[in-house]
Parts: sequence; C-alpha cells; structure tokens
Amino acid sequence: MVREDIHTTGIPVLCVSCEARHRGICGALNPDQLVALSKSTKRHRAETGKELMSDCGSVDRFSNVLSGVVKLTKTLSDGRQQIVGLQFAPDFLGRPFQAESTLTAEAATNVELCSFPRQTLERMMKEQPDLEHRVLEQKLRELDQARDWMVALGRKTAAEKIASFLLMIARNIDPAAGPEHRVTAFDLPLSRAEIADFLGLTIETVSRQLTRLRGDNVIRIDNNRHIVVGDLARLAARSGD
Repeated sequence: MVREDIHTTGIPVLCVSCEARHRGICGALNPDQLVALSKSTKRHRAETGKELMSDCGSVDRFSNVLSGVVKLTKTLSDGRQQIVGLQFAPDFLGRPFQAESTLTAEAATNVELCSFPRQTLERMMKEQPDLEHRVLEQKLRELDQARDWMVALGRKTAAEKIASFLLMIARNIDPAAGPEHRVTAFDLPLSRAEIADFLGLTIETVSRQLTRLRGDNVIRIDNNRHIVVGDLARLAARSGD
C-alpha cells in the first residue's frame, strides 16, 4: 500500500511545490478551492523588460510571482517614470477590486508567474475570509515597506541607501537570510541607472558606494551584477536600521 502524503493529498500538481501555496496568498485555500482556482490558472514566463501590467490599463488577471523580480513604476503626465517598488516571490501582483491599474509592472529579470482571472479571485475572497485576510496582510506589509522606504529616501545617507537596497534584495531573495544565515548571493535586478532612479541618487554615487562596500569587504561583486554578501549583519549595520 502506498502511503498518502497528508500535505499534498488533493492538491493540484502545479500547486504542490509552489511557494505561493506555502508562503503566499494561496496558503489560505483548502485542496478543493485550489482545484477550483487551478482550472482557470495559467503558469507562464516573461523575459526581462516585458510589461506585465500597464498604468491606467484594464486589469483582467492577477498573478503570484513564482520566481524573479518585478519592477513597479509610476508614470507622470509628461512621460517621466519613477520606480516605486520591487516584488519578489511569492508576492501577489495586482490590486483587488480595482479594474484599472495605477502602476506599470515590468519584469526586472526573467520571471515566472501564476496568473488567474481577477473576477475569480475576487469572488473567492468574498467566499473565503481566510483568503481575503491573507491578501490584506500582504498589502499591509507592502504599505509598511513603502513607509520604511520613505524614511530611507528622505533621511538616509547615500551609503545607507545603497546598503538598505542590497539588504532588501538579500532578505527577499533568500527568506532565511538573517544574522544566523550570514552568507547570501544574488544578481542585481536593476541596472546602475535604475538603482540611481529608485534611490534618488546619481549613477556615479551608486557606483562609488558599491565600490566602497566592496573595498570594505562587506560585499563582493562578480561580473558587474552578481553580489555576494559575506556577512548580512555587517551589511545591516551599514544600512542605518
């Protein structure tokens, strides 16, 4: 007799190893609800630079980010853009109960997404309080992060901004990252120019501060974009937090 795994029994194949089921919004759904949602779910990949959602565009589908990094930007009336956030796995991409997007979402790296109809998820949220609660928790967490970033942009030095930016990526790319998990590595999801835009700095300042962190052995930079953090506690100390 084959022993059933109580953690995966009845779970759709696509959902078994999905981080959104374990740490994302789908963790609030039971097997029957996951099956119902999976009938209209589409898993797909998007290459770097592909627009996933357009500012002022209609929203027909929401997505869970399964891998990679998504860049969020706001466009002004004269065409200027400002990067306002980054999303990582297993973040939820979209704003429930809003048929029109207020942001542009673009693949900052190659990404994998799990998408489902907006109306399907909104109906399930009304029927399943735990799902609505999980989505609300994530959106409130994004609000907290936005407030923290306002402090970083308004009060931190250039050196602290760069350290905070790297620390944010490290903690999102590797959720286990912390004082007890001292080494982590990742590829920068943004170019030097985009980092400068995001942090309100010049490209020269970004390069100078990265070089300083490398010179102080806080980070190692390989092939221009691959960052190795040897001691997260040292990086956190440089961030001013």
